[in-house]
Amino acid sequence: MATELHKDICKEKVFEGIYNRYIKDLQSFLFYKYGDVSNPEDIAQEAFVKLWGNCKSITASKAKSFLYTVANNLALNSVKHNKVVLKYKQKRPKHYTNESPEFLLEEEEFLKKYQRVLEDLKEEHRVAFLLSKVEGKKHSEIAELLGVTQKVVEYRIYTAFNTLKSELGEFRIK
Repeated sequence: MATELHKDICKEKVFEGIYNRYIKDLQSFLFYKYGDVSNPEDIAQEAFVKLWGNCKSITASKAKSFLYTVANNLALNSVKHNKVVLKYKQKRPKHYTNESPEFLLEEEEFLKKYQRVLEDLKEEHRVAFLLSKVEGKKHSEIAELLGVTQKVVEYRIYTAFNTLKSELGEFRIK
C-alpha cells in the first residue's frame, strides 16, 4: 500500500485510474453543492486538467483532496461570476433622455458640421489634432510619430483648433 501512495500520477495509466475513480463522484459533489448553475461536468474536467498540470508535485494519495479543493474553488468562482452577470442584467439601461428635442437636433447638426470641417482640414493638421484630442497623445509622442518637431505639432494642432473654432462659431466652442 505504501508504494501505491507514492505513485507518479504523471504516468498515463495512473492518471487514468485516478480519473476513472473520482470523475463521477466529483461531478455529483459539484451538482449537489452548486446545482446545474456552475456546469459540474466542465468544472470537474477543468479540475483534472489542473491536476495534470501539477502532477509532478501531487502524490496519488493527495489527488482526491486536490481535485475537490480545486473543483470547489472553480465552482465558487463560477457562482460569483454568475452573480455579477445577473446583477448587470438587472440594471436596465435608460431609453430616455432629459435633453429637449431642440438640443438633440442641435447636437446632431453640430456633429455633422464637425465631421465636415474635420474632413476639410489639411491632412497634417487633422492627423495631429486627432492624435492629440481623440487618442490623447502628448505633443512629443505625436512629433516622434510624424517625424517632425514638437513646435510643428503644436502649430498644426493650434491651426486645426482655430479652424474648428471659426467654422463652428455658432455653437460657442471654448
